[in-house]
Amino acid sequence: MGWTKKGLIFQPDSQYTWMQSHCQLPVANILDNGNCRVYFASRTKEQISNIGYADIDLYDNFRIIRVSENPILSPGPIGNFDQFGVYPASIVNLKNKIYLYYIGWIRGYFSPLFYAAIGLAISEDRGNSFKKYSNVPIMERSKYDPCLVTSPNVFIDDNGQWKMTYVSGIKWETVGKELLSYYHIKYAESNDGINWQREGRVAIDFKDVNERNIARSAVYKKNGKYEMYYSFVSGDLSYRIGYAKSLDCINWVREDANAGIDVTENSFDSEMMCYPNIVIHNNKKYMFYNGNNYGKEGFGVAVSEI
Repeated sequence: MGWTKKGLIFQPDSQYTWMQSHCQLPVANILDNGNCRVYFASRTKEQISNIGYADIDLYDNFRIIRVSENPILSPGPIGNFDQFGVYPASIVNLKNKIYLYYIGWIRGYFSPLFYAAIGLAISEDRGNSFKKYSNVPIMERSKYDPCLVTSPNVFIDDNGQWKMTYVSGIKWETVGKELLSYYHIKYAESNDGINWQREGRVAIDFKDVNERNIARSAVYKKNGKYEMYYSFVSGDLSYRIGYAKSLDCINWVREDANAGIDVTENSFDSEMMCYPNIVIHNNKKYMFYNGNNYGKEGFGVAVSEI
């Protein structure tokens, strides 16, 4: 279960106007040539997030091969659910198309209040460009998710069923002079990857009263069983990586002590580790993730045997 960290492998490059700071929520996809394309969100000077990518050689010390000069996905117009930024969340390769599930957000009446929903963009040119499926979300707030929905992890199971674990915002709470968010991970299903059914099934719940936020899941299947990595906040600690197992992708058992990875002193992830994304290639697992300040310095990677 142990992971070998390879350090910070990509940092924001200010020569690009869309990449002035942060490289958040890395989402990896193996290319036909065996290299890895990692999509991520970066911010302009005005703190507006766009999605671009970096092509990475997994066999040459994670050498950067190419960086998109322009975003492949940008925020929508005024009033749309993604007006203030877009973030990548999950990728599904479907025949000759790539489905990119992304997060769109708008600001609340006062900071830090915000609203988030899930959008879909589709590429028909192997991920070089994407077109939004719609200018409205494919999944947004509901009676099960009153505050926000965000960070979907989507995959097609062996029986053809589309499955999603996603972050569900359940409340905001004022504590002293601070407004605090509360969200955990729920489960949804679909027959086509666009229309989703949800019944409020909680996949990863708070383990005690000290937890507030459980964020971004990364699910894969091994020997007929499901495994998940995610990030969580507990007490005064910043984000750490958690781990869980399931037989059906609905009912999960948390085993955070078996995550096999933690913060590293005097490193870009010395204070926090968050937003894991898992890709499996040639019998190895690659975890792309963000460190301190939610990915302000960029993203790193860790490797484990499958």
